[in-house]
Amino acid sequence: MNKKPNPEMIDDENPEWTDEMFKKAVPLSGLPKELQNTLRRHRGLQKKPTKIPTTIRLDEDVITALRAMGKGWQTRLNDATREWLKQQSRL
Repeated sequence: MNKKPNPEMIDDENPEWTDEMFKKAVPLSGLPKELQNTLRRHRGLQKKPTKIPTTIRLDEDVITALRAMGKGWQTRLNDATREWLKQQSRL
């Protein structure tokens, strides 16, 4: 590993930490609860139901055609599958 600092990455306002700084560091759990809550990034509640990641094998021409339709192809595939399932339940 290159020990020389990259001159473009040197930031005078935020210097690289020294061993002394690491020794003085306090873990987040050691800070007051109010400060912990401020520093933690909360994503918030999910607005839509969680989707489950899965693996599915489709023919190459199907995937090529879906991807050619642009961004959102997985959502469109999900919607088309849901619509097909609705039609099947009507029979």
